[in-house]
Amino acid sequence: MKATDLRERSIEDLRELEKSLAKDTFQNRFKNFTNRLDDTSTIGKTKRDLARVKTLLRQAELNAQSSAAPAPKAEAKAATPKKAPKAPKATTKKTAAKKASTPESRSEAK
Repeated sequence: MKATDLRERSIEDLRELEKSLAKDTFQNRFKNFTNRLDDTSTIGKTKRDLARVKTLLRQAELNAQSSAAPAPKAEAKAATPKKAPKAPKATTKKTAAKKASTPESRSEAK
C-alpha cells in the first residue's frame, strides 16, 4: 500500500485496517514459525504497512490536538524546574598525589 492511497481513507477505515494488519502480521509470524508460510517477505510487508497506518493515525491525532488548543511556549518553559549545579568531586589520596607530582606543581613548590 502506498501512503498516498492511505491518506485518502477516513480515520475509521484506517483503524479497521490497523486491526486487520496487526492480525495478519501475527498470523504470518505464526505460520512462519510452524513452517507453513511460503513467502516470508509478507511479514515485513505487513509490518511496514501497519507502521504506515499507525503513522497516519498519529499524524491525524496530532493535527486534531494542535488545531484544538495551541499551547503557549513561554508558560510551558517557565514551568520546568532548573537543574541544581553539580557538587565538585572530592579528591582522594591518589588524585592529590598525582596533582602534587606534576612538573608544574613542583616548580611552584620551590
